[in-house]
Amino acid sequence: MAERSTAAVDVADNSGDDPLTAQAGKATTDGAAESQNSAEKTAPDTGSERQGTEPAIAAPEMHSGHKLARRYRLEECVTRLDGFSSWRAVDEKLRRAVGVHLLPADHPRARSVLAAARSSALLGDPRFVQVLDAVEENDLVYVVHEWIPDATELTALLAMGPMEPHDAYQLVDQLSQAMAAAHREGLAHLRLTPGAVLRSSTGQYRIRGLAVNAALRGITADGPQRADTEAIGALLYAALTHRWPYENDAYGLSGLPKGVGLLAPDQVRAGVHRGLSELAMRALINDGATASRQEPPCTTPDELAKAVAAMPRIRPPEPAFTSPPEYQRTTYQQGTYARPAPRPGTSITQPVPSPPAPLQSRTGKVLKWTVAALLIAALGLGSWQVADKLIDRDKDSVDPGSSQTDSGEKNPAPESGKPVAIKGARDFDPLGDHSEKPAGIKNSYDGNPSTFWTTDGYKGTGDFGHLKSGVGIILDLGKVQQVGTVDVSFLGGDTSVELRTASEDASSEPTTLGGFNKVANGSGSNVSLKPGKPVRARYVLVWLTKLPQSDEGNFRGKVSEIKITS
Repeated sequence: MAERSTAAVDVADNSGDDPLTAQAGKATTDGAAESQNSAEKTAPDTGSERQGTEPAIAAPEMHSGHKLARRYRLEECVTRLDGFSSWRAVDEKLRRAVGVHLLPADHPRARSVLAAARSSALLGDPRFVQVLDAVEENDLVYVVHEWIPDATELTALLAMGPMEPHDAYQLVDQLSQAMAAAHREGLAHLRLTPGAVLRSSTGQYRIRGLAVNAALRGITADGPQRADTEAIGALLYAALTHRWPYENDAYGLSGLPKGVGLLAPDQVRAGVHRGLSELAMRALINDGATASRQEPPCTTPDELAKAVAAMPRIRPPEPAFTSPPEYQRTTYQQGTYARPAPRPGTSITQPVPSPPAPLQSRTGKVLKWTVAALLIAALGLGSWQVADKLIDRDKDSVDPGSSQTDSGEKNPAPESGKPVAIKGARDFDPLGDHSEKPAGIKNSYDGNPSTFWTTDGYKGTGDFGHLKSGVGIILDLGKVQQVGTVDVSFLGGDTSVELRTASEDASSEPTTLGGFNKVANGSGSNVSLKPGKPVRARYVLVWLTKLPQSDEGNFRGKVSEIKITS
């Protein structure tokens, strides 16, 4: 099983065995162990899911410090439920944290768990928490997966209150696109609860437990695409209203009032974005749409992703302006510094005599005129020296032995072909989640061709899986300079790339693709990009538009070195 270099994430979702297509029952958090009795309390079945009814099986007796395959050391048991247990562990070979699911090899679900884990590992989509290993060994079946230490569970985000419209838009957009990609490969989740969704520090959402969480609990569905679509709709509903869209409380959220049915989000809470409210209802309602627009329901993640794309883009809120504090005028009270203290019995409110005006005496007037005369003399001497220098320079400029060019130009153009230093760089992903492997940016211009910056991996085609038109690197030259040639070296195959520059008078780094002008393009492993006419700029964008296929089967760009000359 292929291994990934990222850190790992967690455990099977422990929020009970209630399917989202049924009314959710009591929920628990992912980090807490559950008893078998609490897991058996399920909500009424709607018929869209089937859940295993095998007899209770004791989870394997393991302890902290136990080592699997002489490599994975168990650290902490976070779940023990229904014959399996989930652990936080350490991969001693790669020295990183991982998550491990354990169950006996003779468990009725062991075969399906292994099959689900291996199918999920083959997907290789970075929007899902990756399965790193799936092994049957010594009467045990264990699944090893990523552990992401800097991610926040959606359960914690929902506990903080309703989301802003932009954040809720990003949630449904990213989840629907990810699940649409998974279903195109024949994979379903069936346990897409708040505990199965993580938000990284860069704002990207990742889904854990694809296929595996359902296999661990023996959950199947007659309509898996419909089940996952309704689950995304429930998460969007909760993000907009801070309420769970069923009568029972779940995942730390209050349910809807009993007997009133499913209310639209904008009827539950004032100020909800109208378009997102209708989108949540289209995903949740199977046999009808919202009463206001009569749009058809979304029954698959792909239909939901297209409905999100058809909406007007919701921009992030403007940063709040904080006015500077008012200027505090400092007043100095005239006191009695260096004066003797008043004698006892005398008044302390005696007027202080004001000092005479400066330079008002006869001596002061003489001093003022003397200083003025000296200043005039100094100015005259300085002017004479400056004039003398200018006369000498004019004489030199008409000297027959001067290095004047044949064309008569006195100021030659900047010398071309000189290296231009790159003062800084950052990843540029304005059409995606605004983050594209920022940690490796320095490798693209460090002078070492063996190091490189890589993009995320994309499924399907080299044009970023039809998700966006490109990603790139913004290079800061420190000041406006002449850009003659930009040489870009790629690893892994031919890559299509464009050279774009910000305008010469740009006061800051552009934040949108429209802030850069395309000046050259090319394709290959070593591409030399040269503008058709002289260009002067401080900010230069190397924009990748088509990626080669990697050994992993997906499409990924690798920039090993960027060099700029004037």
